[in-house]
Amino acid sequence: MRNLVFIRHSQSKPEAGVPARQWRLTAEGRRRCSPLAEQLFPYDLDLIVTSTERKAIETGELVAQKLEIPCIIEDNLHEHERETAPYFDTRAEFIEAIQNLFIHPTELVFGDETGLAAQERFASAVENVLKVNPRENIAIVTHGTVLSLFVSQLTGCAAIPFWRGLGMPAIVAFSHPAMKLLAQVNEIT
Repeated sequence: MRNLVFIRHSQSKPEAGVPARQWRLTAEGRRRCSPLAEQLFPYDLDLIVTSTERKAIETGELVAQKLEIPCIIEDNLHEHERETAPYFDTRAEFIEAIQNLFIHPTELVFGDETGLAAQERFASAVENVLKVNPRENIAIVTHGTVLSLFVSQLTGCAAIPFWRGLGMPAIVAFSHPAMKLLAQVNEIT
């Protein structure tokens, strides 16, 4: 059975005034990529595909190097678009904005795209990756909010608790084509 593994990028460093898509991994985030790679060995991966965001690229490249497999970058696997959203001074403010996005997925309540638009964009990109690589076991390095929207739509699980339970990094594995959820690993330390 073919494996499809989603990886939430490793720990990154938020920086006020710097767009989130440009945030880099912390030293701890880079260190966590080695045990992350070890957790991925059982999935017999052939390819890692990352979003265009720096933290996802760094995660994917470090894991691919350890697994000795190729790593490529693809469009539309990025986080929910929120370039114009303010930088939140507190975690509570950020969590409230994310929860509003999950509660009102068809409304533009946070950022530059609705939750539904982000989920549909991401699902289309995943479908394209699978179509272009029809036989490979693939890992896709992506982001917490868009991954939670996707998994919630696919499995029916509640997006908010799923999102809150994701570590940095985290693994969400499916068997394909049935797309049956196999496992979730919250925190790789």
